[in-house]
Amino acid sequence: MKLYYLPGACSLADHIVLEWIGKPYETYRVAREELGSPEYLKINPSGAVPALQEDDGWVLTENAAILNYLADLHPEAGLGGDGSVRARAEVNRWLAYINSDLHPLFRPVFRPDRFIDDATAQEALRVKSVERLRAYYERLDAQLGGKDWLTGSRSYADPYLFVVLRWATAKGVDLGGLDNLARFHQRMLEDAGVKSAMQQEGL
Repeated sequence: MKLYYLPGACSLADHIVLEWIGKPYETYRVAREELGSPEYLKINPSGAVPALQEDDGWVLTENAAILNYLADLHPEAGLGGDGSVRARAEVNRWLAYINSDLHPLFRPVFRPDRFIDDATAQEALRVKSVERLRAYYERLDAQLGGKDWLTGSRSYADPYLFVVLRWATAKGVDLGGLDNLARFHQRMLEDAGVKSAMQQEGL
């Protein structure tokens, strides 16, 4: 099994889950300029990370799919809830919130030039997006009230939250007063699997 990743990208969530599972795996660090290369597009036609390649050559893309696949492949790791349908749905609720609602709002923060040509308008779009992100983190902070993990027990949604918290800090999103998120972030930084994945990615 091989994970294709960019350091600090959303693929870090899969990298952490692989560490939590504790089974052998390989990684391939994709250079940003490789993403559009013919060779990499054969692996992931979207030209993005993550991509997970099995030993028989089968490739899975899209973060939500990969995280669910890893949980199903290794149920002993307990990353998909307690085994009940509702517990799994709760994990996927928060995974979907981060992946589909929050993550896309970072696109104009990272690359506003992809949306608007005018430099002044680009900055306005970036600033507005950073401001809007606060509300998403407020909801996540509320969800963490009285809990160490998003759904009460550690799941594959938690590493994705960790990733977008790193982005928020790097891009100046106001996280002031969101103490549950601050505690969660610190807990993740102290986790052995998180430390290992970040060290491998040079973070």
